[in-house]
Amino acid sequence: MHVTGYAEAELRRSAVALGSNMGDSQKTLEAAIQILAQTPGISLEARSNWYQTKAVGPPQPDYLNGCVTLQVEILPHQLLDILLGIEQQFGRVRQERWGPRILDLDLLLFDDIILDTPNLQIPHPRMRDRAFVLVPLAEIAPDWVEPVSGYVIKELLKEVDCSDVHLWMGN
Repeated sequence: MHVTGYAEAELRRSAVALGSNMGDSQKTLEAAIQILAQTPGISLEARSNWYQTKAVGPPQPDYLNGCVTLQVEILPHQLLDILLGIEQQFGRVRQERWGPRILDLDLLLFDDIILDTPNLQIPHPRMRDRAFVLVPLAEIAPDWVEPVSGYVIKELLKEVDCSDVHLWMGN
């Protein structure tokens, strides 16, 4: 799909949220970042610390969450396909909404575009309500403007309850 004004060879900034609460979450998340960083057309710009977060939805273990910012030479739908492919490599099966997951990769932002298609919405439609996304994203991209609201990430962070998001210190 063509996004108006975006040529494939242009370098664009994107933000991706990572989460896991099954298996060795830290190992899975670190491996997912390595795969992303080694993918042609993608380079890792910044990565947040990991945060332990209470799960939303059915009873399940806490999540380990973080964010990365990337420089990409690909289009948003291509990046989404790569993220879904990485999830599949780790055995992600989409069964229960908000259920436990071995790996969850969400495309949050792609430069300043607003995109609404059946398969992809940018910015991510629920990112402004999720402390587990905004806390790590504010760590690495505090001044990135969320294009729907017009607010920078550090301002959006002030609007959410962060009491269940804690810096993870390891095992």
